[in-house]
Amino acid sequence: MEKLTRKYGLVTAICMVVGTVIGSGVFFKAQNVLNATGGNMPLGIAAWVITGLLMIICSAQFAVMATKYEKVNGLVDYAEATCGKGYAYIIAWFMVNIYYPGMTSVLAWVSARYFGVLFGWDMTGPEVLALSGFFLIASFAMNALSPKIAGKFQVSATVIKLIPITLMAIVGTIVGFASGTLTDNFNTVVSEAVGGTSGGLFAAIVATVFAYEGWIVATSINSELKNPKKNLPLALLIGSIIVVSAYVLYYIGVAGGASNAVLMEEGATTAFRNIFGNVGGALLNICIVVSCLGTLNGLMVGATRGMYAIAARDEGPNPKMFSQIDKATNMTTNSSVWGLFICAVWLVYFYGANLTSGWFGIFNFDSSELPIVTIYALYIPIFIVWMKKEKDMGIVKRFVLPAASIIACGFMVFAAIYAHGITPYLTAKANGTFSFPVLFYFIVFIVIMAIGMILKNPRKKNAVNEE
Repeated sequence: MEKLTRKYGLVTAICMVVGTVIGSGVFFKAQNVLNATGGNMPLGIAAWVITGLLMIICSAQFAVMATKYEKVNGLVDYAEATCGKGYAYIIAWFMVNIYYPGMTSVLAWVSARYFGVLFGWDMTGPEVLALSGFFLIASFAMNALSPKIAGKFQVSATVIKLIPITLMAIVGTIVGFASGTLTDNFNTVVSEAVGGTSGGLFAAIVATVFAYEGWIVATSINSELKNPKKNLPLALLIGSIIVVSAYVLYYIGVAGGASNAVLMEEGATTAFRNIFGNVGGALLNICIVVSCLGTLNGLMVGATRGMYAIAARDEGPNPKMFSQIDKATNMTTNSSVWGLFICAVWLVYFYGANLTSGWFGIFNFDSSELPIVTIYALYIPIFIVWMKKEKDMGIVKRFVLPAASIIACGFMVFAAIYAHGITPYLTAKANGTFSFPVLFYFIVFIVIMAIGMILKNPRKKNAVNEE
């Protein structure tokens, strides 16, 4: 039986963390943060810092786990080692059928959206939708046909995506202070934050969650990583710190390019044009497209390996088929096909639910944020059992860090419910009807997970993962 080989080093792993996290979110969610806070810059910065700290806390806990557990697919390995095979299957099924495809589909659209800006395309038009599908297939093809090229692209895209962020952070801050725009933005609030100061902060935090998410994808390649018990923890911690620093500095730099009111209305693209001119803005926009494609590639890495992580444990539908590895490419081919298919399904959902008048009626919800918050809820049992089982660990690693991680995850769940609402609210999109976004997302979640339990079908004699 073919096995995945150790083909990635520390640099690739760090770039997986930085490259998967830094992508579209920092560019298009910055506008969401401003709108949620009513243009309150200090409140927006607080949201970026708080979410970043929560990410660092959780990644530090997983970094400790990475020094102890290493099997096929990081997060699934940790769930199995702590909570058992049943919970590991739940995590794996959720990741492959909701989490990865939900985020990957959004990244395909965002990549197409920023590409369309160069040609003046409507972001909800057919051109952007068609290009979204192309980017999705192209990313799949690169990962399925040549994982090594996909790894090199990840490194290159990470370097390129830091160009617009670094330039805006430095030049935008200098220009903003010189013109007084930055000072004005810090001292001016455009409007009352949604739901007041606390409501605006929670809404902004949930918006930044999408921008920060993706770091856990790096754990999906631990069976392909050289010296994973050393390199994976380093990649998680170093990558997380780089991301938080880049986001906060970029957000401040953007505020130097235009007033809060303009940024709330037109987004960061206007700030780029104001500071770097039309040509410079267009070149930086191309860098943003590459940045988004790099994130798309990183997420596709996880999506293409999802069913393999399940089949390698002799579970799920047809383990023999999904555990196959291509001899020529050393890639999980059949698992990749399923990943592409389910990503396409979620792309159609995202477009219909969030970019139209609402194709799915009461079941319209934000598939770019709610699945991310769900994964934080699913982390909690892993951390609790870790504290019970790992008696050989010191006080900090056994109790302090996982307890802090539990608090961080609980806070994220609360913020999501508070911001999106489980109680009904009137939505203009649905022509004056009521919507329950969190509730109906939860229903969809339960249905998909129930299907997974029906298809679990373990076969104990399969030795794919016996080592």
